Amino acid sequence: MDHRNTTRRDFLNKTTTAAAGSTLVGVHVETSAAKSLSPNQVLNVAAIGVGNRGAVNIAEMKSENMVALCDVDEHFLDRMSARYPEAKTYHDLRELLTQENLDAVVISTPDHTHFYPAMVAMQRGLHVYVEKPLAHNVSEVRALKQLAREKKVVTQMGNQHHSSVGYRTCVEYLQAGVIGEVSEVHSWSNRPLWPQGIARPATKMKTPRGFHWPLWLGPAPRRPYHEVYHPFKWRGWHDFGTGALGDMGPHLLDPVFWAFALTTPSTIQAESSAVGEETFPAASIVRFEFPATDKRPALKLTWYDGGNHPPISVTGVRKPPKNGTMLIGSKARLFVPELGGQPIVLPHQRGEKIPLPKPFLAVSPGQQRQWIQACKGEGVTDCNFDYSSSLTATCLLGNIAVRTGERLTWNPEKDEFEDNQRANQMLSREVRSEWAT
Repeated sequence: MDHRNTTRRDFLNKTTTAAAGSTLVGVHVETSAAKSLSPNQVLNVAAIGVGNRGAVNIAEMKSENMVALCDVDEHFLDRMSARYPEAKTYHDLRELLTQENLDAVVISTPDHTHFYPAMVAMQRGLHVYVEKPLAHNVSEVRALKQLAREKKVVTQMGNQHHSSVGYRTCVEYLQAGVIGEVSEVHSWSNRPLWPQGIARPATKMKTPRGFHWPLWLGPAPRRPYHEVYHPFKWRGWHDFGTGALGDMGPHLLDPVFWAFALTTPSTIQAESSAVGEETFPAASIVRFEFPATDKRPALKLTWYDGGNHPPISVTGVRKPPKNGTMLIGSKARLFVPELGGQPIVLPHQRGEKIPLPKPFLAVSPGQQRQWIQACKGEGVTDCNFDYSSSLTATCLLGNIAVRTGERLTWNPEKDEFEDNQRANQMLSREVRSEWAT
């Protein structure tokens, strides 16, 4: 479908449109596979995390041989094991990673347990698929990117909207210069949908039956189980999640990073509601500045969450959709709805007709299928660790700015902040010895 110039009313009517159907192949280059497989072979896949997103990922890989399943929740594990009775089952992901007959690993666990299995799998030369965000902190992101290059394994970050027709169209519009030079981006989310800005509970709760809490904690500091952490609410806690920006940033900012080949920002500054020792704040605004290159001018990107959103001068409406991204160009604005919906061109001059390009990006079979094909030597993945590391790191750097409340300057050559030891300490975390890679 050809999406032409759109009125303000159309904008309001179409902002919830979700993408469906075919997906895309991007422009990012993945290194060659570590293990040679023919297109006709099936992969021996291990799944770590088999509920929720894990179940979705497994379903998309039904053409392959699922040989190992792991989950700390016995209910999820038993349900998936019934579908794949030949697969070995584990509660401890470290035990699964010693299984011999593996070609590839799919990791669909909370943020704080992405790094360990991804690193160990790649050390073994296994191909790796990891749900977004890529890792829990910047140091981990850097290590994953480097090891993937060294081992030449096929990698993919599970950022499903990256494969949507809508995001493909957005990238095509931006790279074709449909809205002119872009110097300003605004992206907002209704997250968090979980408690933030709260303290650690003083009470203890009984661990649910069949749930292995110590294994769920993984490398994070020990603490008693409480329902304020799990399920789902872990996203707001520093030890486990990456907050609203880590949850939705990899989705909403993805087409911007893709279209403009962004790496990391030069400066970051944030304002927020009260910042706690344990959790991210209930609401924040984060401002990123990206330096100019020979292909684009300097870019200012502003992130809003927790009920914050851009002013009417940016969106053109008093109450924008719950999630979205607006790019301000010299010719027009471009609205990109959540969930990979079709982008909408909003000319600065009412009634102006702006020509749109024909599609020029190839269609993708989807994030999971694209990864499977690349593991077999067919094509490349476009959300590999080289690409997704910059996208993820930027979100994580924004979180550090929120926690410090200071204007931060990033040095990409040194991979650290300039003259801010407190912020640099937040680039990594301590892990217990049994979870060291």
